[in-house]
Amino acid sequence: MKTAHNIPVMMYHHVTEHGGFLDVSSRQFERQIRSLAENGYTALSAEQFEAFLRGEPMPRKSVLLTFDDGYLDNWVHAHPVLHRYGMKAILFAITGLIGNGPPRPHAGQGKPVPACPPHAQAKAQMFGDQPDDVMLRWSEVEAMVSAGTFEVHSHTHTHIRWDLQCASVEEKTERIHADLELSRRCLEERLGAASSHLCWPQGYFDDDYKRAARANGFHHLYTTDARGQNLPGGDPSHIYRFVVRDRSDRWLRNRVWLAVHPVLGPAYNEWKKSRKK
Repeated sequence: MKTAHNIPVMMYHHVTEHGGFLDVSSRQFERQIRSLAENGYTALSAEQFEAFLRGEPMPRKSVLLTFDDGYLDNWVHAHPVLHRYGMKAILFAITGLIGNGPPRPHAGQGKPVPACPPHAQAKAQMFGDQPDDVMLRWSEVEAMVSAGTFEVHSHTHTHIRWDLQCASVEEKTERIHADLELSRRCLEERLGAASSHLCWPQGYFDDDYKRAARANGFHHLYTTDARGQNLPGGDPSHIYRFVVRDRSDRWLRNRVWLAVHPVLGPAYNEWKKSRKK
């Protein structure tokens, strides 16, 4: 078996009817997932990805699909596509925003599905009076986990950037600890377990955040930083991800190819870093 040199980690947020900023249209998402499946890609679990970072071999065409926050559209539009093609993804859920109630209809059931607004509107509603209109319910999370389309890990309990909210390092550290502890406890109570995988809100972290994560049992830390490669023996506290755009399946395959190329991949990342500077 040819083994992976490095593994690209893809970052999604929404799968909606129309697509847009941080939204991939349901039509385009199906094309992307179908293309990955038909071209022999394996969507890894968090446990498999963890093993790869420790040095265990994984199939050459391995990818990690991740979704942030826990939006209703992940159930309505993404779940049935993943199920149809036998692919799986990781959901980093904001545990304090996941609601209660029965599962709502999803695409493919022959029933009217709930409206799933684009990112800007969903972001405003998720922190408003009715987050249930745009966020997942635990019943839907449990159904996705049971179907094998998603596994669920922590994206904190509140999604608050405590470094922007607190007047002192001591207060910031205390708030981060409490936030992560709540998230872990919630996952354990609702799903029976919490893993060592955590995605930072807005991708931000500093040494205080990392210390708090380790103290709460989180050692595999996901960023929004795309300028690097996830290699065997690499740093699990800085996992690189790239944003998946509302673009064609060919674009995605080319982006994956570039992400894993041993020469062009690092060169592209250095070019991106220079542009940012």
